[in-house]
Amino acid sequence: MSAAPAPVLAAGAVVWREKDGEPRVLVVHRTQHKDVSLPKGKLDPGETLPETAVREIAEETGLLVGLGAPIGVVEYPLPNGRPKVVHYWLAEVGDDAVAASTFQANDEIAELDWVTIEKARTVLDYPHDVELVDRFAELWKRGRARSYAVIALRHGKAVNPHEWGGPDATRPLQERGAVQAASVAHGIAAYRPRKLITSTAVRCVATIEPTARVTGRAVTQTDEISQDAYGAGQDDVGAVVRKRLEKRKTAVLCSHGPVLPEILAEIARRAGAERPDELRRASGLGTAEYAVVHLPLDPAQTGVIAVEVHGPAA
Repeated sequence: MSAAPAPVLAAGAVVWREKDGEPRVLVVHRTQHKDVSLPKGKLDPGETLPETAVREIAEETGLLVGLGAPIGVVEYPLPNGRPKVVHYWLAEVGDDAVAASTFQANDEIAELDWVTIEKARTVLDYPHDVELVDRFAELWKRGRARSYAVIALRHGKAVNPHEWGGPDATRPLQERGAVQAASVAHGIAAYRPRKLITSTAVRCVATIEPTARVTGRAVTQTDEISQDAYGAGQDDVGAVVRKRLEKRKTAVLCSHGPVLPEILAEIARRAGAERPDELRRASGLGTAEYAVVHLPLDPAQTGVIAVEVHGPAA
């Protein structure tokens, strides 16, 4: 019996903006398909899904977006019977981004249209797109459409401690670890982090460096989330997490396998997560994997909107 064909992976977003106090959703009129849909596109070799979403939206609409919370996964068969799986996020844009759009009608996208939620439900040609818009509408109604994220990143594959003669904090990345760090940089950048923080360990600093280059953000090093400090009972994970939640701006915390569960548990405690088990499940990260914890931007809101985990490209 032949194996089932691997799915075609794709990514997109419910791109939205606020106008006169109400949300407008971006729909695209596709030239060849002659339909109206949400912007999306297929995963390219070597990509991760978050970077695919940002790239495809830029190519289809000319808009440079940052990803918000995940809004759903859609699966359907292609005409050849192969399954297609599309991951969607929210992506809010401001007037400046819209004004800077480089979109011109082409042989893929004939027209862009910003529509109300009500109109989106009538013009979109696919029920799964309407369902995604409905999910966005519910989040908007509850005041949870806008979010920021705390991204907990585990360092890449490092030289084995038994093969390293120096202090543990000086262990470098293996070649594989360096490749992993480069692979996740664009995916992390898709969430537009404003702050990059890392353990002082060499393997953590090297892991976050590619993300710093892609985002243009400086890196802050601290022992407060290092493995050495954690092992000695001298870490201050609570202070680091508290500051990030107070700032309410997307940030990356690059740390170690033993420390990351405490970082995520601290987020759960301080955010008032209703289902902390979601964060516990996300804490078992492999090398260079990262958990994105989406939190409501509105300070009157509590809890966690969504948790997702990503890693290097296969």
